[in-house]
Amino acid sequence: MSRIVPVLGPEHYKSYSWQQPLVTHWRAVTCEEARCGAWRDGWVTVVDTATELGQRQAAFIRADRSRQHREEPSGTSLVSFTFPPGQQFFAGSPKHEHRKPKGYPPVLLVTGGDWRGNPRNIPVTVHRTAEDWVDDFATHQEMLARAQR
Repeated sequence: MSRIVPVLGPEHYKSYSWQQPLVTHWRAVTCEEARCGAWRDGWVTVVDTATELGQRQAAFIRADRSRQHREEPSGTSLVSFTFPPGQQFFAGSPKHEHRKPKGYPPVLLVTGGDWRGNPRNIPVTVHRTAEDWVDDFATHQEMLARAQR
């Protein structure tokens, strides 16, 4: 990653961030609640039964009574499993990882230093309001502009 080297050392800077941690600010939702494409339109899973993995996948799908599907051979060892709309996708799949925000305000942080470090060990500041965070940012920018002049 290329960065512009700042004029001043890291001790003269602060870093500002708004964070919405996954653990505290987001919740898992079902495919139905997310209205994902697999739930809305259905999906097709193709497995290669010539491989051990494909055989395990096909056995899992065939034994799964929680979802409806239609099975069709597709070539010599490929099997297509077609799932109609309105069903939850397979757990553990990236398509299954749906999240929605809980509606909490972001965590507004100010840390000392920049990407090069925090040599003065300035403690982290957590602002309660966006207005306070923006005011801190503007005040610090003005101080940097004065120092540069």
